[in-house]
Amino acid sequence: MADLIYLAVIFLVLALIFYIAGARGIAGFSMEIAKWLVIIFIIVAIITFVL
Repeated sequence: MADLIYLAVIFLVLALIFYIAGARGIAGFSMEIAKWLVIIFIIVAIITFVL
């Protein structure tokens, strides 16, 4: 489960790098991936704690 957070942080850093470099499309796409990974992590964490 820590792999999801690790991947989300990687995509967040990539999004920031691409944003600074001027590649706004790739930055937005990387940010969307990071957002969904965090959402999936939260859902899995809640399910794990409930069960």
